[in-house]
Amino acid sequence: MTAPAPFHRTIRAAAVAVLLCSAAPVALAQAMATAPRTGSGISQEQALALTARLDALERQNAELAAQIQDLKAQASAQTQAVRDEVHNAPTVSVAGGRPTFTSADGKFSVTLRGVIQFDAAAYDQASPGAITTDMRRSGPALGASASNVDLTHARDLKNGDLFRRARIGIDGTAFGDWDYRILFDFGGSGVEDAGQLYEGWLQYNGFKPLRIRVGAFTPSLGLDDQGSTNGMPFLERSTAADLARNLAGGDTRTGAQLFGYGDHWFAAGAVTGRIVGVLNTGTATAVPQTFGDQLALTGRLAGTPFYGQDWLIHLGVNGSHVVSPANTTGPSTNGATPVTGEFVSFSDTPELRVDGTRLINTGNIPARHASTLGAELAAQRRNLLLQAEYQRLGVERSDGFANPHFDGFHVQGIWNITGETRKYNNQTAAFDAPPVARPFNWGHGGWGAWEAGLRYSDSNLNYEPGSPGTFQTGSSIRGGEEKNITAGINWYWNSLARVMLDYQNVRIERLSPANSTTAASTIWFTPAGANIGQTFNVWSVRTQFAF
Repeated sequence: MTAPAPFHRTIRAAAVAVLLCSAAPVALAQAMATAPRTGSGISQEQALALTARLDALERQNAELAAQIQDLKAQASAQTQAVRDEVHNAPTVSVAGGRPTFTSADGKFSVTLRGVIQFDAAAYDQASPGAITTDMRRSGPALGASASNVDLTHARDLKNGDLFRRARIGIDGTAFGDWDYRILFDFGGSGVEDAGQLYEGWLQYNGFKPLRIRVGAFTPSLGLDDQGSTNGMPFLERSTAADLARNLAGGDTRTGAQLFGYGDHWFAAGAVTGRIVGVLNTGTATAVPQTFGDQLALTGRLAGTPFYGQDWLIHLGVNGSHVVSPANTTGPSTNGATPVTGEFVSFSDTPELRVDGTRLINTGNIPARHASTLGAELAAQRRNLLLQAEYQRLGVERSDGFANPHFDGFHVQGIWNITGETRKYNNQTAAFDAPPVARPFNWGHGGWGAWEAGLRYSDSNLNYEPGSPGTFQTGSSIRGGEEKNITAGINWYWNSLARVMLDYQNVRIERLSPANSTTAASTIWFTPAGANIGQTFNVWSVRTQFAF
């Protein structure tokens, strides 16, 4: 660092003073040597003059010495000021490609975050036929009715691409004990969104190991739920995990959560409300204002009670309960809220979002309450990870019919081919992406990290569905059953970028939900109890950049 100009001037002044002081005795000697002498000595007047001159030089020398001390003090003060300025300056780091600004005392920080996930997929289906002979049907599709069926044709899923996630935002700390995050997302399902608040929350950490978070965030509801989307081993979570998390948790959910964690334990409980509303043109889905937002409770307890130097076992339970569903209609003419005004529903796409069609779908179920209960299990040894989850979904109906229940599960294995180990994050009780020991560098021996995965999932949204060839009656729900086999290869170029290639075999088994001849002929266009499911393959690829 270059010293400031005043500092240089101080040094020069001190040097001049030193030279003047050293010159004083020399000048006196020269004066005495050149003084005229009378006889054997100097005259009295000359002696007095020399004495006066010597006294003046001594006074001058003392003044210069004092000035030197002042200059030294000023130089020391300026040096210390420069040191203090350097010490108190904020720091800037780009660890892992993520820009972070931190105050000198470490109590304040701002980190920039961004994610781009660009997906492309080809759905290998049988060629579509006329709607009267091709019985494949679906839930609400883009550009179609908001009812529980695509009214226009047997569903031909979209080949193409999608920005699945396009996020930008900041997070950081304030005053040491506070964390915050503001994150916007412009990605989507089927088509991109015009943009919305994805996360916006404030968190207080002063009661460690407990923390309190308030705002819009994803409450903790499972192992698959809490894994970072930047490091998921497959393009999407399992269907079972999505069905459970979307009831009272999931993305953009508002709420307040109390949670805590240690080296080998995690616990969380939350009160949750609605999802952040979006009213954008150009999309088929909107979230209008309700007459009363949903109120729900969520909870999770998990940890790694068994572990060693290079292995661990994760165990966990999670659940949610909808205290009151959203009121979507308001009061009727008699002042009472219709039974159908408060409902829950479960639906999902196959484990990919390039096409946003929901092939399994319970439709709206009039409800007083609804709940989920899940179990988690994972075992990791070095570069091999095995993981499984089970979810049970239940509804307490408000229309007098029997209370239905549904379930789903997945099992998966992940092998890091190049030897890295997926990181277990004790702050979320979930697994993050593996570190990249040798980032890709053409010609210099770095090939990044390679990972392979295999998953089987089964989610059943049928309840007393009845027999093929019959209408849906009474309490029965024909939401359908989805069975997925997914194989994937992931190539991590470095800590910022990766490419994912997935193959899926999807089997949808579902009877037509039509409950009358009229519904069968004018909505579903199917014979009673016809199989409206299908089996197909999907090839998909994702390119990701995240910091």
